[in-house]
Amino acid sequence: MARSARGLGSGYFAVVLGIELHRQGLSGISAGLVVAALLAGSAFALVGVKRFSDGMGRRRFYVGGFFVQAAVALVLVFSAWWWVLLPVGLTGVLSTEVIDSGPFGALEQVMLATAVTEDRRLQSFSRYGAVGTASGAIGALGAGLIQLARLGAITRASYLPLVVFALFASVTAWGLSAEVENSPADTAPERPLTKSASQPSSATRQIVNRLAGLFALDSFGAGFTVQAFVAYWLAARFNASALAIGTLFLGIGVLQTISMMVAGRLGKRFGLLQTMVFTHLPSNLFLAAIAFAPNLVVASVLLCLRASLSQMDIPTRNAYVMALVPPQDRTHAASTTSIARLVARPAGPILGGAAQTLALGSPFLISGTLKAIYDLALWRWFRKVPLTGETEQQVDPSAQAKGPVPVRAT
Repeated sequence: MARSARGLGSGYFAVVLGIELHRQGLSGISAGLVVAALLAGSAFALVGVKRFSDGMGRRRFYVGGFFVQAAVALVLVFSAWWWVLLPVGLTGVLSTEVIDSGPFGALEQVMLATAVTEDRRLQSFSRYGAVGTASGAIGALGAGLIQLARLGAITRASYLPLVVFALFASVTAWGLSAEVENSPADTAPERPLTKSASQPSSATRQIVNRLAGLFALDSFGAGFTVQAFVAYWLAARFNASALAIGTLFLGIGVLQTISMMVAGRLGKRFGLLQTMVFTHLPSNLFLAAIAFAPNLVVASVLLCLRASLSQMDIPTRNAYVMALVPPQDRTHAASTTSIARLVARPAGPILGGAAQTLALGSPFLISGTLKAIYDLALWRWFRKVPLTGETEQQVDPSAQAKGPVPVRAT
């Protein structure tokens, strides 16, 4: 329920933000700076998740983030200047994507992995991802319906629903079970609020750092085409309305929801890494092809084709990271890899905004190329690293000596 409310807010805000930036006449570079500020804020917030969430209590940190999000949305309602997005974006609680991850996503990833048994982990991540995708798509459509109903063609008052979504998520999140915490001791009221997570082993750091580097490359490429920027590009390139963009994002969300549900089955059948790479790679070819779309229809078809494959790696990736490290290191793994993704991403919108001054569709070509390189490197480095547990992929036992030293999940 908390993920659904958060998804509604992130999907809604991604469309509203893109249309608002275009309505205020921002250039591609200025729009890129705003998006970059929001992404940088998410990276800062993830540092807090990594250092303090286990000590404060994951539920407390999670609920507190939603209260901050509601307060930030209220600031936007009463602000008349677009540049206010720069400082408030640094709080890390605003999303540039219909499917948001950021600090909330890192906490959810760890809590879910802690609360469910290993044999249910992959399927749980698939269902969790599908819920977030579907709710994000509905939120994106809601932004278009507001314009259709003429409740204000994307004005400051359009940020009010984000306040409602954030408050509902905070109330729901407060009812989470204590099973999401790192240990029973973490739920004690006398626990110091500044207590940080325990230090991970050197083997964990080796695996996580390598993954973080690869995820950073993928995220840097994705930064060229975050969905708020896609909304801006569709409005600038084809004069698409908020309703058209919201409807398109709804269709994309439906395809992504279905693909996430399928990802769990594919992951069990073919392995986590195989599912991650061989669904993600063709989706990036569709992404690069969007650069050459001659009209809105062709661009929409290519976006939908990409969406049918692009998100299958999310539940499998989350399960893969959680299976590579012992339980006490999961917060470190989730936050470190998420930080790497978000630190690398802010440069993408800025460079993408600059690149489109040369060729309007060039950010899609650059993004697709970089993300394809990530897929190939991930397969090259990790295809011989075995996993342990019931959700693992099957590998040749003789390959164990050839890859990096694996870390047991239990």
